[in-house]
Amino acid sequence: MKKSGAFLLLLIILSIGLQSKNVKAQNVSQSITRMAEGFVRIAEPGVFADTVSVFGDVNSPGRYIIPRNTKIHELLGYARGPMQQRSGGQADWNEARLEITVSKLNPATDERTQETFKFKYEEEYPEEYTKMPLGNDDIVTIQVRRRPSFIDYARAVSTVVGATVAAILLIDRLGE
Repeated sequence: MKKSGAFLLLLIILSIGLQSKNVKAQNVSQSITRMAEGFVRIAEPGVFADTVSVFGDVNSPGRYIIPRNTKIHELLGYARGPMQQRSGGQADWNEARLEITVSKLNPATDERTQETFKFKYEEEYPEEYTKMPLGNDDIVTIQVRRRPSFIDYARAVSTVVGATVAAILLIDRLGE
């Protein structure tokens, strides 16, 4: 009888613990808004926020709800940074150049203005880049450029050579 009483007490304690865990999970799920694919909420609910689009060579492009006055470099951090361009299996950041274009909407005139920042990845960031706050409906595009390596040239040449050889063989077969 003592064993069954202890077992029953253990079951009651476990069920109370699971219920409190479920209540906590429900409270958390209510504070997080379910977003669509490619729509990410960074700003906490109740904080003044702007909606910004990020496109191009980033690891996580999409539409971001960010706190007001977020800077471009912070947004790139939210988008998990620029994509790594690889040559020969290793990341080649030495020669990588970043081109970041910010398209801002002027609500009074309903026109867009663009500003582009170009710099090498290893260089110091331009001052305007680190100080420019993003606003509502801004569009940020990131492009990672690098110098072509030997493998890039080999791929281009091999494609041309392969197409030429195939054309010669086809013409030879049709001529017979």
